[in-house]
Amino acid sequence: MTWTIRPPRAEDQEMLAEIYLSVRRQTFVWVDPGKFHREDFAAHTNGETVLVCEHADGSVAGFLSLWPEDDFIHMLYLRPEFQGQGAGTALLQALPEWPQHRYRLKCLVKNRRAKAFYLSHGFRVTGNGASPEGDYEELSFFPV
Repeated sequence: MTWTIRPPRAEDQEMLAEIYLSVRRQTFVWVDPGKFHREDFAAHTNGETVLVCEHADGSVAGFLSLWPEDDFIHMLYLRPEFQGQGAGTALLQALPEWPQHRYRLKCLVKNRRAKAFYLSHGFRVTGNGASPEGDYEELSFFPV
């Protein structure tokens, strides 16, 4: 499947906020869903570089947010109907200097599907910690 990776447009903001809210509520079932709010997207991506993944039909499949100063992938969220179809891979491959650059991220331990995705793309566990949503592992991508 062919994906278009592009910067967000003003008209994308509602959809991106909805993806962030709905996927968090569906995935992080161990967290009180009342802790997640639509306005979290704007607050949590403030100052970050956001990449939008667009399906061939023009619909927004998901997004990736990056804190470039630390080479830190803060978020990668996809609508459920687009998961497992290459959209996440397309977002990673759109990162500057991928795959020659070392990126890192935090992945909640209970989010096994996301961890398997990252491990299958060359990330390795390099640390761990705790957050309000639960324990996490730091994953680092080692350039090829």
